Order: sequence, then C-alpha cells, then structure tokens
Amino acid sequence: MTAATGTAHVVAANVVHGLVPDVLGPLDRSAIDKRPVEGRVRVGELGLDGDQQVDKKHHGGVDQAVYAYAREDARWWATELGYDITPGRFGENLTTDGVDVTGAVLGERWRVGDDGLLLEVSSPRVPCRTFQGWMQEPSWVKRFTAHGAPGAYLRVIQPGTVGAGDSIEVIHRPRHGVTIGEAFLPRRVDDDLLRRALEDPGVRGAMARAIRRDLAARARGR
Repeated sequence: MTAATGTAHVVAANVVHGLVPDVLGPLDRSAIDKRPVEGRVRVGELGLDGDQQVDKKHHGGVDQAVYAYAREDARWWATELGYDITPGRFGENLTTDGVDVTGAVLGERWRVGDDGLLLEVSSPRVPCRTFQGWMQEPSWVKRFTAHGAPGAYLRVIQPGTVGAGDSIEVIHRPRHGVTIGEAFLPRRVDDDLLRRALEDPGVRGAMARAIRRDLAARARGR
C-alpha cells in the first residue's frame, strides 16, 4: 500500500505523446505512450484535453476518464526493474505524490488544485496484453498483478484544469471502506463488505458489475 507522505499533489499531468504499435494487444496501435505536458490542461467528462484511447471498448468513457498512478509505487517498480519509471510510463494521466492510491476507497472524491476539478475514484486498472507489450517485461501482467498496486481510474464529477504541483485533497471517503487494492483482488474481501460497497452511489458501472459477478460466483461455489 502506498503511504501518504507530506502534502499530496500532482507530480505531472500526462497525455498521449503519439500512437505506438500494439505489439501484443488486439489493435494495430495504442495510445499508452503518455508523457507530461507543460502548463495547465483542461479536464472534462471524458478526461484530459489532448489525450485519447484507441481501444474504446476497454478504456476511456466516463468511468475511466482519468487514470492516476502514485510516484511512490513507480519508485518501487524502478527499484524492481532497474530503471527509472518516468511520469506517464504506465499510461497514467496523473502522476501523484502523497496520495494512498492503492488505499483509496471506491467512491472517494479528490479535489485537485483550485480551478474546480473534482474527481471520484471508480475502479482499479486491470493490466492487459497491451500494457505487457509496451513494458516489454517478462510475465509483466502477472508481476504487476502480484504487486497489487494497480493505480486508480477516476470519474470527473466537476470539470476544471490540472497542472503539475496542484494539491490533492480527499474531501469524501465512503464508509464501506473497500479500497482500490481490495477491488483489484475482490476474492479477498468479505461478502458483506462488498454488498455494502454496492449500496454506495460511487460504486457503479463496470466496477459494480464486476463485484456482482464475483458475489454470484461465490454463491455458486458454495
């Protein structure tokens, strides 16, 4: 779990630099190559201006408008892999510092900067073959999953702008307590806790469907 350290803030806002070959994924090209931009970037319902997703079936949309990854977790991977993990390297739009991204609760809301931007934690990132091909690391999906720090997708509740150095303030944390790390591996979470999470309006869309499928599978297995 990422420990919050100091004042939580945005290290970098990242958008697609250019389309790259989707070496192992289902499409010809991927927009996973994201890099920091200077100045402020407008953030609307579908994400950062200048960003894009090629695989719109599995990426993007209002529930995956923004992807955040913690610099603390990137540093762990840098040590593990033996090279620097620069902002945007994992395809994230926001590289954060001081935010417990893995410990963020589903439906948690972040106020970012002072230009009105309000984000809501929606789901963990699920690693795919496109990510594996981009990283060019053996068994990358398996290793990324085993580490258990997937980063978080966020909805845009209120649009605004974002830039490096913006503060991040958690202004709402649902009482059900199911975190990004737990939602990433839901079989480890108690049934009743998952049911309570489903009662929260911040747990909806694909995340809610995934929880319901998991609960149904558990019931069939009993």
